[in-house]
Amino acid sequence: MGQREKVATSISGAVREEIGASLAPVDAELARRYPGDPGTRQPVHTVYVPGDTFDAGTVRSWGDRALALLDEHAPDAASFAAVLGLPDSLAEEVHARVRAKLEREPVEDLRIDFEDGYGPRPDAEEDEAAARAARLVAQAYADGTAPPYTGIRTKCLEAAVRDRGIRTLDIFLTGLMAAGGLPGGLVLTLPKVTYPQQVTALVRLLGAFERTHGLPAGRIGFEIQIETGQAILASDGTATVARLIRAAEGRATGLHYGTFDYSAALGVSAAHQTSDHPVADHAKAVMQVAAAGTGVRVCDGSTNVLPVGPTAQVHAAWRLHHGLTRRALARAYYQGWDMHPGHLPTRYAAVFAFYREGWRPAADRLARYARRAGGGPGNTGGPGDTGTVTAVMDEPATAKALSGHLLRGLDCGALDDTEVTTATGLTRAGLERFAGRDGLGTGTPGS
Repeated sequence: MGQREKVATSISGAVREEIGASLAPVDAELARRYPGDPGTRQPVHTVYVPGDTFDAGTVRSWGDRALALLDEHAPDAASFAAVLGLPDSLAEEVHARVRAKLEREPVEDLRIDFEDGYGPRPDAEEDEAAARAARLVAQAYADGTAPPYTGIRTKCLEAAVRDRGIRTLDIFLTGLMAAGGLPGGLVLTLPKVTYPQQVTALVRLLGAFERTHGLPAGRIGFEIQIETGQAILASDGTATVARLIRAAEGRATGLHYGTFDYSAALGVSAAHQTSDHPVADHAKAVMQVAAAGTGVRVCDGSTNVLPVGPTAQVHAAWRLHHGLTRRALARAYYQGWDMHPGHLPTRYAAVFAFYREGWRPAADRLARYARRAGGGPGNTGGPGDTGTVTAVMDEPATAKALSGHLLRGLDCGALDDTEVTTATGLTRAGLERFAGRDGLGTGTPGS
């Protein structure tokens, strides 16, 4: 090899060090406020069940009722696909996976509701319901029947119901501790937030609970429910939702859009209070930007059109819910609310079809990228290749999105480990590194 040519520079080492020192606080702030993906599974939905109706058989009951609706109104793959407009190539596979999901894990995230779905009750009654919920949740985790995520939604921290909400939260958490400790899948939801100070108040409450029980600081996280205009835009014109995330001091895990409360707060008439209304799109877009990079995940709202009654009515409700779910997925809202067992078939059909349709192109592109980056076998030679896959020059950010798509499909059961590993040449650990879930960004993962 020939001798390398010496290159000339003009900026001194002292200047570079000065620049580095001046930006060190910014580097630290970026790392603290924008840690990236938390590396955990995101459920595809949240199921809300009133605190007085929740019992040990709730999850299994939802799965059984969903299967019964399928048997009655779409008993085979062809009829189910025809209702939803699924392509013939996916009909059998999606139908089989939906049924298997409903039998194995019908609910991914369960929220026991002590707010709107429960309403005002005598204190003694709500005390008992909260204590009972804690016992049932602890038992479900002990015997392996709990969904991956479970928790409660308390009343909000507005003055009229503040003490009641705090007491219910205290009873529930204390009951879990008495039954053996907080489960790993515990999720709490704070509704009707309007000011960052309300988030700060919950942070203080949870910190006090942690100190009382000797738990690590920050052990208990929570979701923030966006149900008011003030939660999106403050009176000074700034984006309140970003302040809410900041006020949570690292405890916020999600931003959940409340379709009906938010729409009503903005004056939308009842007939038009839907998750695809322009006011909903605006709110969720602001939530999405505020949450980007923070590790806080955005969750879509629900539909109140229930798949009940005669077959034609059930089919119409299914088509509506399926369409809204598909729309949300395309907009990167990977989680939404489900309010009735009949929503489960269409939730999973939409999710599974979404990932089944996109997984092979995503796997092909990621495999090509991995080989160019040195993370997989062989080398495809880059964008000048000839073959069946359209040549695309992907960047690390795209590789992150591709691997994230595959991981979400694996998490919910739309994809299988073997088929993804075979197509990409990457194990799950490799996918997680490309997705930035291991805290190392999007460097070259091992295969």
